[in-house]
Amino acid sequence: MPANVVTPEQLSIVENRPPSVAAMFFDRVTATGSHEAYRYPDENEVWQSLTWAETGDKVTRLAAGLVALGIEAEQRVAIASNTRMEWILADLAINAAGAATTTVYPTTMADDVAYILADSDSRIVFAEDDEQVAKLRAKHSELPSISKVVVIDGTTDGDWVISLADLDGLGEKYLAEHPTVIQDRVAAIGPDSLATLIYTSGTTGRPKGVRLSHDGWTYEGYVMVAAGTLSIDDLQFLWLPMAHSFGKVLLTTQLAIGFPTAIDGRVPRIVDNLAIVKPTFMGAAPRIFEKAYGRIVGMTEAEGGAKLKIFKWAEGVGIAHSRAVRSGKPVSPVLKAKFAVADKLVFSKVRDRFGGRVRFFISGAAALSPDIAEWFHAAGVLILEGYGLTETSAGAFVNQPDNFKLGSVGQAFPGSEAKIAADGEVLIKGPHIMRGYHNLETESASSLTDEGWLHTGDEGRIDEDGFLYITGRKKELFKTSGGKYVAPPHIEGIFKGISPLTSQILVHGNERNFCSALITLDPDAVTEWASHHGMEGKSYAEVTQSPEMQAVIQGQIDELNSKINRWETIKKFAILDHDLSIESGEITPSMKVKRNVVEANHKAILDGFYA
Repeated sequence: MPANVVTPEQLSIVENRPPSVAAMFFDRVTATGSHEAYRYPDENEVWQSLTWAETGDKVTRLAAGLVALGIEAEQRVAIASNTRMEWILADLAINAAGAATTTVYPTTMADDVAYILADSDSRIVFAEDDEQVAKLRAKHSELPSISKVVVIDGTTDGDWVISLADLDGLGEKYLAEHPTVIQDRVAAIGPDSLATLIYTSGTTGRPKGVRLSHDGWTYEGYVMVAAGTLSIDDLQFLWLPMAHSFGKVLLTTQLAIGFPTAIDGRVPRIVDNLAIVKPTFMGAAPRIFEKAYGRIVGMTEAEGGAKLKIFKWAEGVGIAHSRAVRSGKPVSPVLKAKFAVADKLVFSKVRDRFGGRVRFFISGAAALSPDIAEWFHAAGVLILEGYGLTETSAGAFVNQPDNFKLGSVGQAFPGSEAKIAADGEVLIKGPHIMRGYHNLETESASSLTDEGWLHTGDEGRIDEDGFLYITGRKKELFKTSGGKYVAPPHIEGIFKGISPLTSQILVHGNERNFCSALITLDPDAVTEWASHHGMEGKSYAEVTQSPEMQAVIQGQIDELNSKINRWETIKKFAILDHDLSIESGEITPSMKVKRNVVEANHKAILDGFYA
């Protein structure tokens, strides 16, 4: 199958990259030291700013502090924190000291935290607050290797738990006696040195530590330099969880290109922050776009009347315009004129919700509904879907602003290879592939071939232009008792494009005689809907279980069934009286549904469908 066309200039950029993330960082400090690097809200919600030079000084002192505490090359230092400025400083300092970062989601339960820290043999932990420290104290006896905890916002004890300022002070003192220690550490880091140990939250079983090298991260950053998609004049808004590879790769892209990044990991503040920051691009999981789509469409439908008629007219015009533009054919003068009116009345207001300056969004971590992607494109908001895994240092394929196909995940990165195996599985090879799973030789051997190909576990096809389309997850594909194969993500994606009320849908039917579904509704959308249907003030459970809501969702299921194969149609469904959450263990921190957990939790409902 044809690969992406790559120019010699692009390959040269990728091949001549720095040897490590730490070298990338200090190269950036040298090149654009006076430029803004980061901005972040302080405790009073006032946005502060750091230049690259100021960031370099802070990172150097923190790195020297780690060295003073005895950290050696490739030893692991963990970070258990939400996305914030201190996360980035800690991560850069760990790499500058020649060590490797172990990532821990702040929502991880104490037992799993202890497992990750023990399995990784981490020596020091950066903990966000007293809540994170409490998990470590509770498991102290199981963590003999943890010599120090560095708390960001919390209480110290003058012994085991010290503050970030304490670490900074240790580093300053150490540098006075060893002024070149960090330069020496950085110079000793090779491309194959361990940079990051990311524990996949996983939809089944215990988390696995994915060993990612400096070479993988530098490759990811310089691929984006070669693409020319972003420039130093861009502004990123970053909220993604940094324990996930998608968030981490956006940092290395920033180091390679030099644009500033505004950071705030508080998800409820995303929309408010976009209006303040006015970024030119942002990475996000599909759930963010689904939620925005549901909010905009739901509010308009609830208002009804003339506004709804104008909105529906604009939608039709926008989609016709989007399809004409994407076909490469000239847009008729009549359609151009209609679109200008639709844009002024409707779509400009949609873009204003995102700050008004966004050139594009990058969607990753899960599949995006093609219908939602088209709706946003119709509104002048380009969402570029990409694809990768933790095992590929995040990215492996991505669409480009001037070369994209909605519904696909783009073309393979220059300098890497991809192919479809005989059974339909996507295989990937390149510098960004993991060095294996930590302490799991058997699993590593089954995932990586002797020739370096990674088994992704996803099924897909590559078209004549080299664009990859993911058609399903091998483990998620099921067969009905009638012998028909069903790919749940495909059906679920279509439904999310139909139903602005839906948060999650899980299609079920393995070895059953028909397909069924469990559905959860978005709490904000439910509140909005209730206020326009005589149920204001009623609980989430009361609204979602009402006959009126059941009828609305049934209508949307009927529309779904009209768009899919007969054997895929949903014969029965249930709306759950709660949304899925990370805390309940039913979704991962990257917003992927844990199918086995959800099905086990609601086995009685599912069995009842087939009784």
